[in-house]
Amino acid sequence: MFHLFTHNDLDGVGCGILAKIAFKDQVRVRYNSVSGLDFQIERFLERAKNDDFIIVTDLSVNELNTERINEYYKKTGKAKLIDHHKTALHFNDYEWGSVKVEYEDGRLTAATSLFYEYLVANGQLEPCKALEEFVELVRLYDTWEWEKNNNETAKRLNDLFFMISIEDFEERMAERLQQSDSFSFDEFETKILDMEENKIERYVRRKRREMVQTFIDSKCVGIVHAESYHSELGNELGKENPHIDYIAIMNVGGKKISLRTIHDHIDVSEVAGQFGGGGHAKASGCPLTDNAYQLFVVETFRIEPMKPDAFRNQYNLKGSERGCFYENHFEDQFFVYQVAENKWCIDRNDKMIEQTFTTFDEAEYFLKRNHSAWLARDEHYVDYLSQTLIQSIKKEQVNDQYGTATENDTSFVSYEPAIHPSEQGDRPFSH
Repeated sequence: MFHLFTHNDLDGVGCGILAKIAFKDQVRVRYNSVSGLDFQIERFLERAKNDDFIIVTDLSVNELNTERINEYYKKTGKAKLIDHHKTALHFNDYEWGSVKVEYEDGRLTAATSLFYEYLVANGQLEPCKALEEFVELVRLYDTWEWEKNNNETAKRLNDLFFMISIEDFEERMAERLQQSDSFSFDEFETKILDMEENKIERYVRRKRREMVQTFIDSKCVGIVHAESYHSELGNELGKENPHIDYIAIMNVGGKKISLRTIHDHIDVSEVAGQFGGGGHAKASGCPLTDNAYQLFVVETFRIEPMKPDAFRNQYNLKGSERGCFYENHFEDQFFVYQVAENKWCIDRNDKMIEQTFTTFDEAEYFLKRNHSAWLARDEHYVDYLSQTLIQSIKKEQVNDQYGTATENDTSFVSYEPAIHPSEQGDRPFSH
């Protein structure tokens, strides 16, 4: 009898579907969370018979169970671990371990694609077009290559996975992959997927107004509390806020954190590893430990959510020749304008900051990252310009009447606002 222990996400369940097609009634599949795997493995090994073949996919076991599996393998030769996370590469030191992060052509691997190749190579599964298409869709989604390749079918497959039970998904896919020449959604699935897309859009629209921004371990982090659509939420918030290094999605009820990034230079699996989790460079997760709870929940509780940029403006437009106006929760006012080719400046509360920027995007990146500012609405922009103009006229009238103020004349020295506590040190809100 084969015993498959695998993850309870799309990639893990993809392995379960392949196992049931390959081994039919000779396999028992258990879907596990990251934290629940080791208990299941330990209990199984206590009762395992010599003819039981244990397979672990898309998950890693702890050190104690690693030694237990190794002993079982030495005695029976019936154990296999297949994974694609770089945090599991040490299992390649064992005969029964097979971990591969990427293919020779640079494509990232998935547990489903590696398990499929293993089954085919061992003559336990006959390759076919429908299976290959399904496996590739799972790989594209799990590695986030679906977005780069604009493959909406891969995303919709994951949407369907979360819309129905694992048992229903497993049964539907196994039957279809054995009976169809190619993979596609049926009429019912297409209809509910279209409805789900509208639901996801509304959910993301609501949650983007709840995100707070802070610095944790020198990384700029967007934090939002959500129980659903973590991948979609992390992806959309990341694209809308490229100045943020990664998005942390808190599920306090489930005591979990999902981490997502759109940046190639950020590896969220390293962040997850600090709290006993792991995953991919751009999509990882970890348990909500006491330390993580303190950093991501307690210390950010009183931070106001970051407002989105005004989107119906006619005058206060990003990169405008007339300059553009930003605000933040500390009632700071920022005016971004171009003074020369490849030179952009920022006035903060009517005083120019020392740093200049070669492009508008660089200036806005600095502004959003360090001051949590947003593009103000047109009426605020007009008010700011009006006040600036009035102050300039008054100053000219004073100069005309009394003469231009000299350096020794203290009557007309401009007021420089005090530094806000959030700006003390190199970065605001840093830990």
